[in-house]
Amino acid sequence: MNSSDKKIRILMLITTPKLAKRAEDLYNDEDVPLHYHLVGQGTASSEMMDILGLDGTEKGILVSFLPKCFSDDMLVKLRKALRIGSVNSGIAFTVPLTGANGFVMKRLGEICEEYSKTHEERKVENTMTEMKYAMVAAVVDQGHSEEVMEAARSAGARGGTIIHGRQVGDETAVNFWGISLADEKEIVMIITDNAHKLDIMKAISKNCGVNSEAKGFVVSVPVETVIGVSDFE
Repeated sequence: MNSSDKKIRILMLITTPKLAKRAEDLYNDEDVPLHYHLVGQGTASSEMMDILGLDGTEKGILVSFLPKCFSDDMLVKLRKALRIGSVNSGIAFTVPLTGANGFVMKRLGEICEEYSKTHEERKVENTMTEMKYAMVAAVVDQGHSEEVMEAARSAGARGGTIIHGRQVGDETAVNFWGISLADEKEIVMIITDNAHKLDIMKAISKNCGVNSEAKGFVVSVPVETVIGVSDFE
């Protein structure tokens, strides 16, 4: 096993609530060591919902932390079990994890070694798309997610997922940024090809940035491997 297989990935699955439950059962069957089940809201247009094969607005979001060798296998198993890319399925992708608690990194490395002992060398299916996409994440005050999507769509985005959350440590944030920030937040996650990433980030920053009513922050991370977007390009 080469060193890249031991590096940690964040595996994210965005799908329907029904399939999210099936995926959770699969994760348990495969002994995925650390995963979380969140609830989100879809923002895609009806056209994009058709492309991604998603109906309704409520979304199940599964987030797990796995060595690359394990996450690659899970992507293949998710595609086969949930038929990612077909009608009413969704999207799954991985992003590199560049840092974590030392104990967590050590334990995940041990899991990778244990996993490699019980699995033969694999050939990951080449229909997965690698390094062509990025995840743009915008954190804004509650009630401004649609403004984010309007700005993003004007720059080429075709849909996103909203997660509702709450900011903590508000006093520290005020001291650092010199502005008042609302507690209730919305996180808008957008998967886009690299060609549109910068334009989308600029559009969101211009319309929903720190100095706007949305008080938004925008970041992006590379998407290493993605399934479920073959018709997205």
